[in-house]
Amino acid sequence: MRLDQDCLGELFVPDDALYGIHTLRAVHNFPITSEKVNPVIIESYLQIKKAAALANQQANNLSAQKATLIVSACNQLLFSSNNDDFLVPAIQGGAGTSTNMNVNEVVAQLAMRLSAKDGHTPVKIHPNDDVNRSQSTNDTYPTAGKMAMIKKLTPLKDALAKLTSTLDDKAKTYAQAIKVGRTQLQDAVPTTFGRSFAAYAAMFRRDAQRLKATLPALETVNLGGTAIGTGINAPAGYQQRVVPLLNQVAHLSLTQADDLVDSTQNSDAFTTISAALKTLAVDLTKFCNDLRLLSSGPQAGFNELSLPKRAAGSSIMPAKINPIIPEVVNQVAFEVIGNDVTTTLAAENGQLELNAFEPIMFRAILMSETHLANAIETLVTNCVAGIQVNEKHCQQEVAHSSITATILSPILGYEKTTELIKTAIAEKKSVKELVKQQHLLAEPLIDDLFSPATLTNSKPATAATAKTASANH
Repeated sequence: MRLDQDCLGELFVPDDALYGIHTLRAVHNFPITSEKVNPVIIESYLQIKKAAALANQQANNLSAQKATLIVSACNQLLFSSNNDDFLVPAIQGGAGTSTNMNVNEVVAQLAMRLSAKDGHTPVKIHPNDDVNRSQSTNDTYPTAGKMAMIKKLTPLKDALAKLTSTLDDKAKTYAQAIKVGRTQLQDAVPTTFGRSFAAYAAMFRRDAQRLKATLPALETVNLGGTAIGTGINAPAGYQQRVVPLLNQVAHLSLTQADDLVDSTQNSDAFTTISAALKTLAVDLTKFCNDLRLLSSGPQAGFNELSLPKRAAGSSIMPAKINPIIPEVVNQVAFEVIGNDVTTTLAAENGQLELNAFEPIMFRAILMSETHLANAIETLVTNCVAGIQVNEKHCQQEVAHSSITATILSPILGYEKTTELIKTAIAEKKSVKELVKQQHLLAEPLIDDLFSPATLTNSKPATAATAKTASANH
């Protein structure tokens, strides 16, 4: 065991541990969850420490020897799959200080060990004085959080692109598949599944655009602002170099905020991305609810869609199959909507020069990004790609739907059409059949009016058609 100390006292730390006293205090102070800080935040933090060491060296604020050791330690940690020394819980007080100090301690300890290889005298690398030089938790932590969110956006956007592409394919496959439209769950004029699938795809394309629109806010960072954005303790030259160097290290397109004080204390970038994620969750819920409703049955429900069968649906009812994929996506969406509420409350409760509640915002947003990407992936692979339209059943529904009489309203008038609908329902006949029985229009015209193309407005009635119809009437 080695004895570490801080301003509160001393604690024993295991000899083989890279972490130190600040990390141990965080573990003791925040026994809220076993969930650790997101690994992508840790990765981003290590990239920041690497860039900061290089910027300090170039600004003549850190020796080349120490900078090289810090960079080497960061590289080793970045390329290692062992994160056992990053112990700080995801939910923590202190505005992220425990996370920053955990990284500082691990990098410093590993850098010293690297310096002592081959029997060399170890170089003293201090977590605060060296690894954290020219930095504060208040500029490094939000920068690491934004970097992590940007990285997590990539798989989410890829999953969304796959969903929209699959829906586009379904729209082409079922372009002519007619169905009864519904408004307020009541029969409405006919449409096609081609149009329905195309509408879903358009909705998710807008979600992708909303996510893309969050990038400028996420790419604007306050790194170099140190404690409250004034840049105290950062030497001349460091502030101008650190973000460009970080871009080289992390392969990102970050820009330093024009107003570092504003960027340090205000959290609207996080509510912006959270809102976009929430909107995507709402759209996914609507889509999945439609899938569940349209596939309901198969005998006592809509039964217009057949979803891929993925698991037995009941421990007591034989052969029952449930829409488990839309159900799990719905639950992820509920979680994301709740995460947006958490982010909103955390953002509005920031005070004066700093928001102390970024840890819970980062956890909520990164969780939403990850779970949405995974949920959309399973939605596409295990559900949407295998959807089949029960076309014959849908055609029969349209043929027996009295609401198709809407096509007659401009010709026969609203009241006469209403009368036809009531009669059709009462006598359980189709409107088309009644119109023919009552000789209200010429049969060729009736067939044309009640064709799928006309009913779905794929081939709108022409003025000549209306004139002929009026003359016959």
